[in-house]
Amino acid sequence: MSLRRLHPRQPSVFAFTPENKSWAEKEILKYPPGRQASAVIALLWRGQEQEGWVSKPMIEEIALFLGMPYIRVLEVATFYTMFNLAPVGRHLVQVCTTTPCWLAGSDNVVAACKKHIAPGPETISADGVFSWMEVECLGACVNAPMMQIGKDFYEDLDAPKTETIFAALRRGEQPKPGPQNTRHSSEPIGGAITLMDVPRHD
Repeated sequence: MSLRRLHPRQPSVFAFTPENKSWAEKEILKYPPGRQASAVIALLWRGQEQEGWVSKPMIEEIALFLGMPYIRVLEVATFYTMFNLAPVGRHLVQVCTTTPCWLAGSDNVVAACKKHIAPGPETISADGVFSWMEVECLGACVNAPMMQIGKDFYEDLDAPKTETIFAALRRGEQPKPGPQNTRHSSEPIGGAITLMDVPRHD
């Protein structure tokens, strides 16, 4: 794993919205007295959902909120790759390039990202709408190649389908997640082909 550091340009302050602060206070109550530090991942995740990435002021605020040393929250934020340590576009595109996706054509998805977002990964597009990165297995190998945008999976991709999804998001539309071909879920494209000749029990 490469060394993960905080972005050199940091905002001056961070504060949870009133709604998120109320949520965080309730989240802490899930844990026994003296164990509030167990909520650190949940609070970092909520902070990232609010801001798009995890900043130094956010880490400091969460450490204060949970009564933890700053360094312990920093360790969590820099260890888990699900936390973005630099600003991202409004839509973060994560392209799986692990072996099953690569064999199925993830290079074409990456090429679409380079063409329509930015030449290099972890770069925000000129309009601020997108940023993209390569990631390891996202667990949809049978529907490879695939990418994750926000919380949605887009599967069975090629370059034109990827470009169509980007265009829809730029128009403010929400493309339907899941397979981008005729298949439903992860079933075989041509329908069931196994266990078809097994007799039913009387």
